[in-house]
Amino acid sequence: MGIGNNRMEISFSSFLSSFVAILAIVNPIGIVPIFLALTANESEKERKHTAHISAFSVGLILLISAFAGESILAFFGIGLPSFRVGGGILVLLMAISMLQAKQSRLRQSPSEAEYAEEKDNVAVVPLAMPLMAGPGAISLAIIHGHQATNVSNKIMLGSSIFAVALIVLISLHLAKPIGRALGVTGLNIATRIMGLILAAIGVQMIALGLVKLLPGLQ
Repeated sequence: MGIGNNRMEISFSSFLSSFVAILAIVNPIGIVPIFLALTANESEKERKHTAHISAFSVGLILLISAFAGESILAFFGIGLPSFRVGGGILVLLMAISMLQAKQSRLRQSPSEAEYAEEKDNVAVVPLAMPLMAGPGAISLAIIHGHQATNVSNKIMLGSSIFAVALIVLISLHLAKPIGRALGVTGLNIATRIMGLILAAIGVQMIALGLVKLLPGLQ
């Protein structure tokens, strides 16, 4: 009985760890004003359709990254410790932008933002990728995919990604009321909180990667 409870605790801890990390970097609340701006000319029905496609795309991109990402890295001869350091730096840079309540250029450059405003369909590009399931989120998904060493943890990781995609869907469906309720100040506060969590995750990724690359640091 004790062993079973311990396994459940480990599995739930795995779920919580991946869920919080991925949710923080996807930042569905912070994407609300961008979503409203990009869908300003859409009807309510079209906006809901865009929300569904975006949420589904985010979930699919992160699932593929989590369960196939390490194989892709191996194909290119990239070791996971090096990827941890690189991904950690990327996450940390994004976190710094979020702490300043800014949209990081790592997610979307000014030219990409200008192109997005001219697009008729913005659900997959740029909303799903790179604004939500961008390089930072993909990096985290790959790292957590590597850490999911058994079936239970893989199920928990998949469940956490599904939960994040569901929250994205709810946030985009409720974008107008969320925007009105939180206002600019509330959205900035939420973004800064997510940025603080991400900063800690980024530092941890860099530290773990460096320990593997440079064992003498231990």
